[in-house]
Amino acid sequence: MSTRNTSEDRDLLESAAVPQNEDVWVVMPCYNEAVVVRDVVTDVLKHFPNVVVVDDGSTDDSAAEVRATAARLVQHSINLGAGAAYQTGIDFALRDPDAQFFVTFDADGQHSVDDAGAMVRHLRDVETEVLIGSRFLGSADGMTASRRVLLKAAIVFERLTSGIALTDAHQGLRVFRRSFARVLDLKSHDMSWASEFLTRMAQHNTTYAEFPVHIRYSEYSRSKGQRSINSVNIGLDVLVDKLLRGR
Repeated sequence: MSTRNTSEDRDLLESAAVPQNEDVWVVMPCYNEAVVVRDVVTDVLKHFPNVVVVDDGSTDDSAAEVRATAARLVQHSINLGAGAAYQTGIDFALRDPDAQFFVTFDADGQHSVDDAGAMVRHLRDVETEVLIGSRFLGSADGMTASRRVLLKAAIVFERLTSGIALTDAHQGLRVFRRSFARVLDLKSHDMSWASEFLTRMAQHNTTYAEFPVHIRYSEYSRSKGQRSINSVNIGLDVLVDKLLRGR
């Protein structure tokens, strides 16, 4: 008996063997990303059939671009910020009783859907609740020196405020189980959601690990990024919030 091992046969076998990720939801906040969001969503849908894009009060054609895809669209009437958009998307996905894994994914084209897929596969094989992508374990093409310094400072900040030790504390590509999605309950409306995410992990003694990812900083994505002074303001907001809450 002979067996064939052509590239075409391998592709067919791989397609048949790969689960369709029906139990995964990708949550993608979007604010004025009409230039790129359709391509980003289309790429993600090739790997994940369940994608919810939260249009966070965009003033451009972002909503129309998302509607041109098979993704689900939820809209905020005004801009509420990344934290609110993530929570809206997670709440939407939790309505699906079959949803077991949740992926947070940026709409600006920085993230790799291959990384997201690898993270989901890894989380299926371990008992960890949360998997956080790290560009410092992987790579970050086009990152500026100033941004690298700022992100390194954020690592120290998060260790001091949340007690969570990471190599990359503000990486948006994260994968987590339903058990954590149910207790996340983000209250921060701005980019301080990443810090609040870690605080929730600490509060619930969440098991976590990091995973190497590859970030692509294009001229477009750099223009959409947070300015350094905004990062400082976010850090102050986090500290004030912790003092007021006593935790």
